[in-house]
Amino acid sequence: MKAELYIGLMSGTSMDGIDAVLARFGGPAGELIGHSSMPWPREIKGRLRALTLPGDDEIERLGPLDIEVADAFAETIHALLRQTGIRANQVRAVGSHGQTVRHRPNSTPPFTLQIGDPNRIAELTGIDVVADFRRRDIAAGGQGAPLVPAYHAVAFSHPSEQRFILNIGGIANITRLPGGGPDRVSGYDTGPGNTLLNHWAGEWLGTPYDADGAWAATGKINEELLEKMLEEPYFTQPAPKSTGPEQFSPGWLERHLDAFSLPPQEVQATLTALTAESIARAIAGEKADPCRVVACGGGVFNRELMRQLRRRLAPNPVDTTADHGMDPSRVEAMAFAWLARQTLLGLPGNLPAVTGASHPVVLGGIYPSARQRLV
Repeated sequence: MKAELYIGLMSGTSMDGIDAVLARFGGPAGELIGHSSMPWPREIKGRLRALTLPGDDEIERLGPLDIEVADAFAETIHALLRQTGIRANQVRAVGSHGQTVRHRPNSTPPFTLQIGDPNRIAELTGIDVVADFRRRDIAAGGQGAPLVPAYHAVAFSHPSEQRFILNIGGIANITRLPGGGPDRVSGYDTGPGNTLLNHWAGEWLGTPYDADGAWAATGKINEELLEKMLEEPYFTQPAPKSTGPEQFSPGWLERHLDAFSLPPQEVQATLTALTAESIARAIAGEKADPCRVVACGGGVFNRELMRQLRRRLAPNPVDTTADHGMDPSRVEAMAFAWLARQTLLGLPGNLPAVTGASHPVVLGGIYPSARQRLV
């Protein structure tokens, strides 16, 4: 099979911005050959965050955002093509995750919703788009998340070493790679990653995040608050499971803080410990020692968080995907480029052992562009 070019688009629950990668697939995992990122404009980001929670006039607010998000995705794609010198008709397809505004896998009936109209992306870029990946897994009885473990298994498995791939986005998730093939892979969302840390930094520092975890490092962990937060039933719920910032929301945090009067840096330190400890407990619960933990996502740049993770997971080594040949910031976008390729090849993109689906399914819908591709 000849090598093909795909674009992966990702904007996670932390809403830090849009990541786009250009990947060449000649082998299973693909090769990253270019990337572009664009921060969300403050006004759009505020409206997106508001839409993640119930409110008035939701459809009237969602409709315009669906278009504006698609326009921002298309702009990021155009920037990527300019940077790499690649023409649109050289790209086989775009895999667009969309922007999650609701994820309710345990409601009756379960549902998930990502916006960023793929019809508009196809029209604006002239590239076929594969999108709406999560709802097919939910239709097959799954959680619709996490989906990246299937790509983790392709890109990071090692035949003689047990590994956990740890993705620290707004929500953190783990993929257990025991070796021996994808049928033995498991994984799930462990709980909050950066979502509460970013919220608290925004409230008190006026910044999108706590750079390097420097502010958290000035505070003392409040063990009583930490244990109260760790009593959240989600942490002991058996897999398969997934969650989102709708559950670990500012309201969830405020309810826990009602009984405390703490300096803001102490809260940030404790939230950092919550992310680290919930991840460490999840990995310990897998009873997989010895193992290697390989981290990716925005959380790997939080030095204080990574310091706490290494301490809590010792003696198991903790490194990042950079040590294994892939930029930690690009793994999720690479996964959606890979998922788009799986869809066009008619191959499953989910792992039922991870999502709880009744069977493997081809994910997403295909939105053809109007322009002629190079053959």
